[in-house]
Amino acid sequence: MSDTTEDTLLDGRVRLRQPRHGFRAGLDAVLLAAFVPAQAGDAVLEAGCGSGAAFLCLAARVPGLRIAAVEREVSMAALARDNAAANGVAAMVTEGDVADVALARRIGPCDHAMANPPYWPGGTPPPGAVRRVATHESGAGLVAWTGFLAAALRDRGTISLVLPAARFDAGIEALRRAGCGSITLLPVAPRAGQAAKRVLIHARKAGRAPARLLPPFVLHQADGCFTEAAEDVLRRAATLATP
Repeated sequence: MSDTTEDTLLDGRVRLRQPRHGFRAGLDAVLLAAFVPAQAGDAVLEAGCGSGAAFLCLAARVPGLRIAAVEREVSMAALARDNAAANGVAAMVTEGDVADVALARRIGPCDHAMANPPYWPGGTPPPGAVRRVATHESGAGLVAWTGFLAAALRDRGTISLVLPAARFDAGIEALRRAGCGSITLLPVAPRAGQAAKRVLIHARKAGRAPARLLPPFVLHQADGCFTEAAEDVLRRAATLATP
């Protein structure tokens, strides 16, 4: 049996080979890509790209981007390169660590940067080295991640993050410490009337506009099926609301 599986995202627009076990991309990557306010010709950086799901979804939604990605795990970086080639996306995937701010500066200046960073500072990590690194902070916390992303940005460039709702305050604090403002928070709720389980956070480098809290984005109807808005984003490559 192969150690990887062949999957698709965005209703087949993206072909993704990823590890059979461990950290596997899915809904978070699609939501993150839909939240980046990129336009054709823009330069975009993804930190911690894994197998490439998020930047591939973004490229499928916005053709003509200049994409760079950084991934610490050698095996995942190789998968991301292979997936980019299989999808016809000319992405530059570099093996590196978010502690290397000089690397971010060499990659930049970018118009947008995004990440689904490791989010838990403590607790019991999951089994498997790759999944553990993807979900639990191990040396580089959110401040390091936002600092890396901001270092690659031009002035007024944007950062987009996806995080568990319980970490939204840490995410906002890290963005502000990285010199980013004009923060927009989009809660993502499983169903209408339920508390958000994850959040999408958008900020601008040197932004000074007041913070904004958007209405929740609801994933499922009462019967468990996706809402029409979720179908638009997850299957039809629609965008999510950003400033």
